[in-house]
Amino acid sequence: MHDITLILTLTTALTAALVLGFITHALRLSPIVGYLLAGIAVGPFTPGFEADHGVAEQLAEVGVILLMFGVGLHFHIRELVAVKDLAVPGALVQSAVATLLGALVGRLVGWDWPTAVIFGGATSVASTVVLVRVLSDSHDLHTRTGHVAVGWLVVEDLLTVVALVLLPTLLNATAGAAGVPAALGLAAAKIGLLVASLVVVGGRVIPWVLDRVAATRSRELFTLAVLVVALGIAVVSAKLFGVSMALGAFLAGMIVGRSDFSQRAASEALPMRDAFAVLFFVSVGMLFDPRSIFESPGLIAATLGIILVAKPLAALLIAVVCGAPLRVALPVSAALAQIGEFSFMLAAVAREFGVMPDRAVDALVAASIVSITLNPPLYRAARLIEPHLARWFGSAPGSAGDGDQPPGDAAHRAVVVGYGPVGQTVTQLLLDNGIEPIVIELNLDTVRRLRTFDVRAVYGDATRSDILAEADIVRARHLLLTAATGAAEAEIVRRARELNPAIRVVARTQYVRQVPAVRKAGATDVFADEGEVALAMTTSILGHLGATDEQIDRERARVEGIFRAG
Repeated sequence: MHDITLILTLTTALTAALVLGFITHALRLSPIVGYLLAGIAVGPFTPGFEADHGVAEQLAEVGVILLMFGVGLHFHIRELVAVKDLAVPGALVQSAVATLLGALVGRLVGWDWPTAVIFGGATSVASTVVLVRVLSDSHDLHTRTGHVAVGWLVVEDLLTVVALVLLPTLLNATAGAAGVPAALGLAAAKIGLLVASLVVVGGRVIPWVLDRVAATRSRELFTLAVLVVALGIAVVSAKLFGVSMALGAFLAGMIVGRSDFSQRAASEALPMRDAFAVLFFVSVGMLFDPRSIFESPGLIAATLGIILVAKPLAALLIAVVCGAPLRVALPVSAALAQIGEFSFMLAAVAREFGVMPDRAVDALVAASIVSITLNPPLYRAARLIEPHLARWFGSAPGSAGDGDQPPGDAAHRAVVVGYGPVGQTVTQLLLDNGIEPIVIELNLDTVRRLRTFDVRAVYGDATRSDILAEADIVRARHLLLTAATGAAEAEIVRRARELNPAIRVVARTQYVRQVPAVRKAGATDVFADEGEVALAMTTSILGHLGATDEQIDRERARVEGIFRAG
């Protein structure tokens, strides 16, 4: 019976998430809204089928671990260093303001200080998923605005990781004020021991293991290896070191992220994270009681006021004070006016210790749904009104915008998929003609060798959108598929077109029959191996028979027409 309950819960939760996620996506909203609504639909407070929340929570714990692993995997200190003068003080001040206001709201409704402060902290941190999606949809991810927003969120994420680590210790320290320093000291010692162990042992063992698994060329084994690293270190962190699994997963992600396998891990193993993350949002939605909208309208309104008004205003002011131009400060502050996954993680930890009442969770879920829904139009509105505000405040529109444009010349950048004999020749020709090649290759030794010659190379599968994005496909003029791999060419072309509709694609296939599908996917020119061999042989035969150059060219054109028609 338990197995049936598990299957029913998993099936209904994912089905509801798929349907409502598709609807919200069609409405140009974040699918997270759909996932939360799916949780409400299968939860105990709405009519119809009621999923087992205990089962959903257990599955959601895997989602939390993989979410934290993904945060560590994508954490790059260079992103923070590049905008540290703005992102660090901005995130610290904005988080403090939102936490203080949230705590005051909590005290006004009668909660004790621990509950109020945790509630305030939950209102202070924005969703990474939503922010990156909004920036990508507006083509701002690789601009100065995007870099500042991502760096800002990196600081918020680090603050939340610290909070997730310290909360259990602080909430367990029931011996009074005197017990808190001792508990914190013990926690710091455990965390230090865990970090040292992972850096010394894991920093060598994990890349070594992944290297051996990658050498098998088995995608399934590599995916399993990454999942074992993420889940295994999370469990070891909890069982042996007594710290949160979230911290262990975060550190595991950082170690993998510093290795040559970061992009491949993100592209091949973390789609599993997305499925479990959906269950995490569904499990949160199951906690929401729609009656709270009528029972606690003031609390929900106050929470929304902090997220939609106070938080972005604080971010805008501190950004301007730190010297950011209005065209950067205004959209960054708008992008941060929402809450998501980390807010629910904080609430989940507090619920485990009985210090987060249902009213608080209801307010956070309602505020998340509303703020995520409003965030894309709010961001677009900030972009629209910025020129007018710049004129009112005497700033010359565009005066600070030069740094907001993506650097580099797309006309001198090409992405090359595959580094076999054809790829090597094409890459060398690009270099000889002053065009920067970026090679995508699944052979790790080849990638390492290219990097030693200062040729940009990305290790991973080109059918994955994030691998193409890592290769800077958005700012490239040409995509050259030099390896004929069978059925993958059309998928690569489709993904590339989604990221860069204007890119020129030259593709290679094995067989002539594959050419129409690759052309239909969006390739500009397609060359089939067997077709090119036939043309070469035709040219050789005609030349031996004494045909003129004009006759040879005419026959070549006729043969090419036959292949294209086929």
